[in-house]
Amino acid sequence: MTVAVDIHNHFLPHSWPDLAERFGTPDWPWMKHLGCGKAMLMVGDQEFRPVYSATWDAEKRLEEMDRDGIDHQVMSVTPVLFAYLRQPEHALDCARMFNDMALEMCAKSDGRIHAVAQVPLQDIDASCREVERAMANGHIGVELGNHVGDKDFDDEGIVTFLQHCAAIGCPVLEHPWDMMGQGRRMKKYMLPWLVAMAAETQLSMLSLILSGALERIPDSLRICFAHGGGNFAWALGRADNAWRNRDIVREDCPHLPSSYVKRFWCDSAVFDERALKFLVEVMGDDRVMLGTDYPYPLGELPMGSLVRGTGCLTCQQKSRILGENAGRFFNYTFDERV
Repeated sequence: MTVAVDIHNHFLPHSWPDLAERFGTPDWPWMKHLGCGKAMLMVGDQEFRPVYSATWDAEKRLEEMDRDGIDHQVMSVTPVLFAYLRQPEHALDCARMFNDMALEMCAKSDGRIHAVAQVPLQDIDASCREVERAMANGHIGVELGNHVGDKDFDDEGIVTFLQHCAAIGCPVLEHPWDMMGQGRRMKKYMLPWLVAMAAETQLSMLSLILSGALERIPDSLRICFAHGGGNFAWALGRADNAWRNRDIVREDCPHLPSSYVKRFWCDSAVFDERALKFLVEVMGDDRVMLGTDYPYPLGELPMGSLVRGTGCLTCQQKSRILGENAGRFFNYTFDERV
């Protein structure tokens, strides 16, 4: 049997202190419980996302993991809780609170649910301290949003944080948030999630490559990009072509963009067999890990069904993607449970 480890899924605590009251500023996230295990995640007085009890209830989560044959989950906070655009001290307070709440949920799972931490990425020194505290307390990595305001992953502060993660052996999961282009053209059909989310992830990866940041970050850094790396695999030829033909593209990047592929990992959350086949061809079957985006409405159900059901991968490739690669990425032994 192959161990199955879902490395991209999210949690929310059942409740948390009133952050608007706590910090004296409006429009903070909060949970509006509707009964029967259902709730609405709110931001101020605006509805953000419908959720249900699996986001906060370890017993419900384990029940659904058993149903779908998932041995372990590595859960991460829902990005709306990052607080990157708030006062740094408020973001740090939130990070410490939600990190501790995540471990409380993990403690109820008999070792099957694990967590990666959040940090106040607008304050690099505070982020370095918090990731060390979180790792010491039991987190097995850190989740980062893909930008802080106008600062992408090539920002010197963020590069410094990534260098710190490499130094302490902390794996990084990048997750897009606060998507671009949310004006009138993106108002309908969940287009920010369908279009901009993939573009944001591609932007993060190319920012690291084309800026030369990867030349200053040790190759020991393990960094995974959610949602199959967005558009990265499909746009890599375009990036190589631009690098070959325009000096402004290769100005800070000494090598062909495609030569950096082995610096990255990504998850399998692409929802299409043909896309998964191409992703594995580009990234390598040793660099793709099972990710579902559970338990949200656009997540994969049943969890793991794409990797398990595809005919385009060998049994060995499926074993790697379902769990073996996660063990290497997190430097953690995930035992078989289901």
